[in-house]
Amino acid sequence: MRAGGLPYDEGMNRLLSRIAVNIALAAMTTAALAQGSSSSAPSLAGTWSLVAADDLRPDGTRHPAYGANPRGLLVLTPDGRYSLQLFRSDRPRFASGDKKKGTPAEYEAAVLGMSSHVGRYAIDAATRTLTFKIELASFPNWEGTEQKRPFDLSGDELS
Repeated sequence: MRAGGLPYDEGMNRLLSRIAVNIALAAMTTAALAQGSSSSAPSLAGTWSLVAADDLRPDGTRHPAYGANPRGLLVLTPDGRYSLQLFRSDRPRFASGDKKKGTPAEYEAAVLGMSSHVGRYAIDAATRTLTFKIELASFPNWEGTEQKRPFDLSGDELS
């Protein structure tokens, strides 16, 4: 199988490694906007609903990584745990109706049409960086790794 003209593993790794670079999330609850008590880091704890998931290209332009209307959630707990799920809204259903009887194209669309990982997170207020310490991931190569993402909190939007 191939993804984006690259061998499947290489293409998927490149796609997934760029996806969370600039994810815009709209708050489902204003409680997530409270300031942290022991540091100047904002508390991002709460449930965030995905409004965009873009690849940031070298020229600075953005490309929707999960289609025009992606769906997903980011849950950040006050004790430093997180769960992140991203999905294309236009993922095709399996013709057989059975998860174990998909075609190669259906499996490829299912895998490339979603990303999920869970673990611990840390916020660095000085650099405005959110670090995901990945424990489990839909892309197994990410397990045991860290992903650092710059963030901006503006009103009820986290990007």
